[in-house]
Amino acid sequence: MRFDGKKRWSTLGLALILTLGALSNSAHSSSNKKRDRAARDINAIGHRVVGYQQGVGNWYSLENEKQMGAQVSGAFETSTALLADSITQNYLDRLAQTIARNSDSQLPITVRVVDSDDSYSLTLLGGYQYITRGLLLQLQNEGELAAAIARGIAHTALRSATGEATRSDLMKMMTVPLIFMGPDGVAANSTAGLAVPLTILKFRREDESAADYFGVQYLYKSGYAPECFIGFIQKAWPPTGTVTVNALSPFPPLPERLKAIKKETSKILPQRSRAITNTDEFAAFREHLLSLAPAKPSPKPPTLVRSHR
Repeated sequence: MRFDGKKRWSTLGLALILTLGALSNSAHSSSNKKRDRAARDINAIGHRVVGYQQGVGNWYSLENEKQMGAQVSGAFETSTALLADSITQNYLDRLAQTIARNSDSQLPITVRVVDSDDSYSLTLLGGYQYITRGLLLQLQNEGELAAAIARGIAHTALRSATGEATRSDLMKMMTVPLIFMGPDGVAANSTAGLAVPLTILKFRREDESAADYFGVQYLYKSGYAPECFIGFIQKAWPPTGTVTVNALSPFPPLPERLKAIKKETSKILPQRSRAITNTDEFAAFREHLLSLAPAKPSPKPPTLVRSHR
């Protein structure tokens, strides 16, 4: 039987391309252009499946993610100065668990403080979140802090990191040189030549849009004013002052992003007379944080994380 290398490659290449297309169609019922009924129903929070669950869109089980998260967070913490302060940690633990109970996350949530005056937060695999002291001190009320945590929990619930890892694995398969030897030992095909950076960027933008969409839901479900989410976004992603927006950014220009959040959430979050914006506990927490010794320089964020600066 004659070996047809080109035919074999075209079949394999087509299969990989179709797999990538299947990811786009199946991974995000949370896509901002086609939210399903469950995604819009805040009463279904905690009883729905969102994002990249195990299957075609996610090659990693929850147990895999737990193990990977422990490894990645452990590596990060060995090279990062964390704030060792029980008062700060206990307050954040209570707040994080409140929001986690009002989310779709299937993984435990851990929040720790990076002892740095830089302003960013990270969401790693397995539900690990890190918030810098610099960002904490920029936040003006408990609602904004709850929003920061809620958005990170949204990425955990959506399983954004393992979804991205799956896409990375698939891209490696699509771009690795493939050599098929014919019956005479001559190469029939030498390379795939498939690069899809724009497709990957599209996924990342959908992930970030979904984190906004579900994060504000978790914030609302936890009793906080959804306006606090807007306040947090404005502090974590301040305007750059430039007209040109980075074409490779996973975020749209800030005004467009805020408009999209307000438009979408106005349709799904009922008006209510009482909502938490701030608490005396947050005021005491912030005063205590200011009383601590100065923060230290920050390392570069690790890979396989979600971050905002």
